[in-house]
Amino acid sequence: MLIDDCLPRYDAVERHRIEVNAASDLIYDAAVNLDLSDSGIVRALFRLRELPGYLRWKPSRARQVGLTLHDLMDNGFVMLGERPTEEIALGVVGRFWTPGGGIKHVDASEFAAFSSPGYAKAVWNFSVREIAHATTELKTETRVLCLDGSSRWRFKLYWTLVAPFSGLIRMEALRAIKRTAEAKAISG
Repeated sequence: MLIDDCLPRYDAVERHRIEVNAASDLIYDAAVNLDLSDSGIVRALFRLRELPGYLRWKPSRARQVGLTLHDLMDNGFVMLGERPTEEIALGVVGRFWTPGGGIKHVDASEFAAFSSPGYAKAVWNFSVREIAHATTELKTETRVLCLDGSSRWRFKLYWTLVAPFSGLIRMEALRAIKRTAEAKAISG
């Protein structure tokens, strides 16, 4: 899997899965074009994440994190790999435990080699695998590697508080992909 190539070692991992009654190409297309802007839960959690930026800076300067994969890439995520109809992997480097996330903009080639202390690297994937006729498994996995002991300690404290909400976002993403793919499968 791409995620194994992108981040084989990690300090934290989160995995979620769902079964979808649609072909893998429809599911993959729905994942690549994921839009969580209709999810009140996700909008609220992203607004909460942005709150420290609004308190520290003028609202016009606060970084607005989008609710599509393309918006995420505009805000520091980078496409690490893609196997059409099977898997997509995005990466991000940052100080996730700080207000605003401390995102460090790197390209895909810089991501693998990035090793500066004080940061963590994360990879988020979606993978698709047909498990029966007209039933496909959609999985998402997030891995985080902290690049030094101090970052690891800070991230673990942060993750203790954030992990349940992170899981909600990922489950919302899986449900949104499922709805979109199954609707396309029905409409033909």
